[in-house]
Amino acid sequence: MTIFPRNRRRSAAASAAVALVALATLATTAAPASASASIPTAAAVTVAATPSALALPRPTGPYATGRDALLLTDHDRPDPWAPDAGPRRLSVTLHYPARPGTGGDPAPYLAEEEARLMLAQRGLDDPAWPGRVSAARTHARTAAAPAPGRFPLVVLSPGFGTPRATLTGLAEELASRGYVVASADHPYETTGMELPDGRVLPCAACDAVDAQPDEAGRRKVLAAVSTGRAADVSFLLDRLTGPRPAWRHARTIDPHRIGMAGHSIGGNAAASTMAADRRVDAGVNMDGMFFDPVSARGLGGRPFLMLGTEPGHGPGGGDTTWDEGWTRLDGFKRWLTVRDSGHFTFTDTPEIGEQLGIVDPSAPLSAARSTTITRAYVTAFFDRSLRGRPARLLDGPSPAHPEVLFRRP
Repeated sequence: MTIFPRNRRRSAAASAAVALVALATLATTAAPASASASIPTAAAVTVAATPSALALPRPTGPYATGRDALLLTDHDRPDPWAPDAGPRRLSVTLHYPARPGTGGDPAPYLAEEEARLMLAQRGLDDPAWPGRVSAARTHARTAAAPAPGRFPLVVLSPGFGTPRATLTGLAEELASRGYVVASADHPYETTGMELPDGRVLPCAACDAVDAQPDEAGRRKVLAAVSTGRAADVSFLLDRLTGPRPAWRHARTIDPHRIGMAGHSIGGNAAASTMAADRRVDAGVNMDGMFFDPVSARGLGGRPFLMLGTEPGHGPGGGDTTWDEGWTRLDGFKRWLTVRDSGHFTFTDTPEIGEQLGIVDPSAPLSAARSTTITRAYVTAFFDRSLRGRPARLLDGPSPAHPEVLFRRP
């Protein structure tokens, strides 16, 4: 992916903006977590004298949204990437339907140190940028009272090397439409996960990928990432829906309606989790290679959506694991690709990048269309799969979304 300049002026701040096009690539230079992943090689942006605040698009559903956070420890499982560090821990953000007018201010996008590490990994150390990215405006309010009722649960898993914050826009949208959403950071699989005491966990899994002598070795490690995340999610479901739930608003979750979606390796993890845990009723893979193949036994007739780039994730495209996975899916299934999209189309990256004036000719789909398409099809899929609602959007091509191709190999 090559980024062409809108003008020729460069500055430290302008160079730092380049990294935001590829937030999800920060640890994938040795082995990208998707066949379509790539890293920008050149860029320039127009930087205003007084930069405006970064902001995610407002959710469109009828509910106000609340936000909460948990740090969970699985005392029965040592961390697979840092066994000497002790038991596996998960940092989780909960978005949920809330009562209007309750709660405090919207939470910041992510911790400033996590933002600094994302930028520093790309060799970008402008001191102004971590604070600006961290403070990007979100819409869910902390400590908001939950709306009455019980709601389906959707778990979100981010791309390899990236924090859960990159899926915030989708999480807020789903919450506004009546879902509880649990977004998980998987420790030692991102450039830096900050703990409540200020300690930051490095990306040991990235080091494990980099240490492999060949592509086969890298794929084996990435398959272990996916199956490890399945174990993470099973533990998370225990703590959210079990007899002694860890979350104070757990009563709002309907434990009999659970879905999972992920970007890149997180999308692979959705299939891995469904193969390992029958509680997950439906899954979405957003542009992720199946390093851990879809089970040869299928997924027990449960629905699955593959939503990816065109042509990289079309039939016979660059990622042949989708062709194999499609044949093994044994329930309701859809294989959709999006014209003019890039690997990060399905995350917050287009919204952030476009506000910074970044041009990417290899993925010209606008931020607005990226957001609209991702929200529309993921929500329609879960509405159909977890709520039994009609989802005509999934029946075939829509004139409202001409970029979306229905693939039936």
